[in-house]
Amino acid sequence: MRALILMLAILAIVTSAQSAKAGLSGSPREVPPSADTATAADEANQQTEDQMRLTRAKRRAVQRGLIRLGFDTRIDGKFEEQTRDAIGRWQQGRGYLRTGFLNTPQYKALLSESTAAAQASRSGDQDRHRGGRARHSRGGIGGPIGAIGHVVGGILGR
Repeated sequence: MRALILMLAILAIVTSAQSAKAGLSGSPREVPPSADTATAADEANQQTEDQMRLTRAKRRAVQRGLIRLGFDTRIDGKFEEQTRDAIGRWQQGRGYLRTGFLNTPQYKALLSESTAAAQASRSGDQDRHRGGRARHSRGGIGGPIGAIGHVVGGILGR
């Protein structure tokens, strides 16, 4: 019986190994365009970005949004080379002309998309907390062996 429980535990560990590979991705997420590209297709350049008068706080919000969407940049409120590259890659992935500068429709689309990604991430975290294993075991064997043993014991009436 113990051998069966051990084999089932090992099988459960092996099959769940793929889902255990979590962490930050080096590549941006595959996301369809979040805005009508016809309205946001006007070329974004230094002038269109200057007209928006982005404060340092708004620039940091853009940088946070890019990070949420999987683009690597620094959050410092300055649009330097790393941020310009991230903006350009975001534009290219959404069907915009890759300039590295934002216009108003693109700015709104980026913030909207990053807010949606943050909300989806938070709801996923809440689902994991509700349906996940307890963090602390209260006696007995924990983990998959304890869970399988509990089920088998319940079936056999022990």
